Amino acid sequence: MPPNLTGYYRFVSQKNLEDYLQALDINVALRKIVLLLKPDKEIDHQGDRIIVKTLSTFRNYVMEFEVGVEFEEDLRMVDGRKCQTIVTWEEEQLVCVQKGEVPNRGWRHWLEGEKLHLELTARDAVCKQVFRKVR
Repeated sequence: MPPNLTGYYRFVSQKNLEDYLQALDINVALRKIVLLLKPDKEIDHQGDRIIVKTLSTFRNYVMEFEVGVEFEEDLRMVDGRKCQTIVTWEEEQLVCVQKGEVPNRGWRHWLEGEKLHLELTARDAVCKQVFRKVR
């Protein structure tokens, strides 16, 4: 049975974010700003309905979805694109596939104790972030 991800998580660390942003063709000025951010995550997980909020001082992003149901995701505020997105469970990992202009785009979340792990992919870039549950 998949874990319940509900909680508020504070940023701990990240690796390879710049490579990921370059794979999305994010301009250098915006990349410099994003690399300074330490976003928090707030997740509301109620059965198959999940809301993931990425919160920062620069910009917030809210993703609301039902597990297993494909939808059009508007990522214009991130990189100017839209894509067809589906989120499913692969054992205890929540896995998102974002089909569109950028190949191999998506992410996966999983818990290890009180730590929420996030792996972001785009093209051949892989970024890893870790957050710690605070409530």
